[in-house]
Amino acid sequence: MRQRDLPLQEPVEQGLVSPLDYAVTQRDRDALDLVRRAVEKREVVLAFQPIVQSVRPDRAAFYEGLIRVLDETGRIIPAKDFIEAIETTELGRKIDCLSLEMGLIALAEDPGLRLAINMSARSIGYPNWMKTLNKGLAIDDTAAERLILEITESSAMVMPDLVSVFMQDLHGRGVSFALDDFGAGYTSFRYLREFYFDILKIDGQFIRGISDSVDNQVLTQALQSIARQFDMFTVAESVETARDAAFLQGIGVDCMQGYYFGAPTIVPPWKVPTAARRA
Repeated sequence: MRQRDLPLQEPVEQGLVSPLDYAVTQRDRDALDLVRRAVEKREVVLAFQPIVQSVRPDRAAFYEGLIRVLDETGRIIPAKDFIEAIETTELGRKIDCLSLEMGLIALAEDPGLRLAINMSARSIGYPNWMKTLNKGLAIDDTAAERLILEITESSAMVMPDLVSVFMQDLHGRGVSFALDDFGAGYTSFRYLREFYFDILKIDGQFIRGISDSVDNQVLTQALQSIARQFDMFTVAESVETARDAAFLQGIGVDCMQGYYFGAPTIVPPWKVPTAARRA
């Protein structure tokens, strides 16, 4: 075989990248392909998870609508499997648009629903996202006061000044805001005075196993004190056991979210026939 007929070696074989880096790159490429196909075919759904009141854990204060995509077999793929790969790309903006669109449809269908929808701060300047929002709010004049937009701590810090102006404008229209995954990033606390967050969601890394972790107890109470200082409601994420829930109730956390109270489901309680719920 002549030299020019030899098959080209993959970069990992040539020693240009490590096997781990190559695997991560391939994983991200696969995730992009999966999401791109799902977006093009609109094969996306929302899964709804309850956020319960700590004083009445049998009652949902509101729900969070979590984006899911379907693969070619119809399997439901959660956002954690692809969101990092698409966060900074246009696909991330399109996913935010679809998530918002479906959330606004859900609000229009059920006037008693209050719903939180995730978005990246990077979508603030994306024309189709704002077009989707304006269209949905125009259809239902009660939707704004029942809509909560969740912005992750990490994306909010990318463009804090823009986020502040954006939030002030939408607050004037009745929309509420939640700071998601608080404590996971590197928030400059001075921005909490300038932002307009109504809800602070404490990252699950501090909540899982909190009943047995003195360190997490101290950290969570510190984060809760920050929320109170800035008049924000607190939501503890990733509550998975009765003991953790009891501890959080004891320190006065306002709301809780996690598998202990309900897993995300594409068939939420208000879509289940009454007879089926009673069975």
